[in-house]
Amino acid sequence: MSGSGRVVHRVPYYAQWESAGLVEEIVAGRLDAADDPLWQKSGAADAAEYAFWSWRLCGVACLRMALDHWRYEVPPALAVAAECLEAGAYVRRGDRVDGLIYAPFAGYVRRRWGLEAQARPELDAAEVREHVAAGGLAMLSVHPSIRGLGPEPPQRGGHLVLAVGVADDAVVIHNPSGFQGSSQEYVPVSWTDLARFRAERGVLLFPPARRAAPGPGAGEGAG
Repeated sequence: MSGSGRVVHRVPYYAQWESAGLVEEIVAGRLDAADDPLWQKSGAADAAEYAFWSWRLCGVACLRMALDHWRYEVPPALAVAAECLEAGAYVRRGDRVDGLIYAPFAGYVRRRWGLEAQARPELDAAEVREHVAAGGLAMLSVHPSIRGLGPEPPQRGGHLVLAVGVADDAVVIHNPSGFQGSSQEYVPVSWTDLARFRAERGVLLFPPARRAAPGPGAGEGAG
């Protein structure tokens, strides 16, 4: 929908956990991610695998939202994560995962889905606004505490959200780790607030000029 100075795309929402209504409980530590009753929808082999990856799936959730928006078939979250591992967008080192690494991720998106994607180690707010107003979506690196717009965060970046709309005074985001009813879908964040939480990097996703048949899966780092 759009209005004077405002463009908001109707993008389906995906949390990085399967039970969007339980994100607050999981983030607060009141519920173990392995106890998410919908974990099997993720495609994980077991609850432990799901619990490990669920904390690292913000970028995967953003991509799945974009795929659904542009009417692609949306694979389970762990299937996308496995393809990102193969493409070098994640690098697993035991119990640690490096990523999302933007350059190989953008290459994966182009090869696998036929979408145009640009890894942007430098991305200013004006370009985000222009890109989303023109019909694109933007994965933005922010601190996870953006969900509450609280005090100055200890650092900027570390988490990915999807910019689905823009206005003169705000960006509109879907937050994969937002809390249901307050900070998940179509959340307006003023440009001033965004600057407090955002590392000036991300990935720009472009609408497909034509539908390319998805094929097999094959710089800059996470959040």
